[in-house]
Amino acid sequence: MRAIPQNVLDLPLDERALLALKAAVKKAIAERIREGLPVYVWANGKVVDLSAKKGRTTSRRASKRALSVKKAR
Repeated sequence: MRAIPQNVLDLPLDERALLALKAAVKKAIAERIREGLPVYVWANGKVVDLSAKKGRTTSRRASKRALSVKKAR
């Protein structure tokens, strides 16, 4: 994904909408992986499980950290 330009308000509305949509999808995928929930996307004509590729180890570590923070309070 390309960087958001400084003059984002000068871009046409369709380009701004596409940038916002891509950012929202990226955030939603990261949140589901962090919570340990499955993430499925359509890629190259097939359904792909993103969480099985990179999210499982990360989500376990993140959930352990979240539990330790809750216990410390």
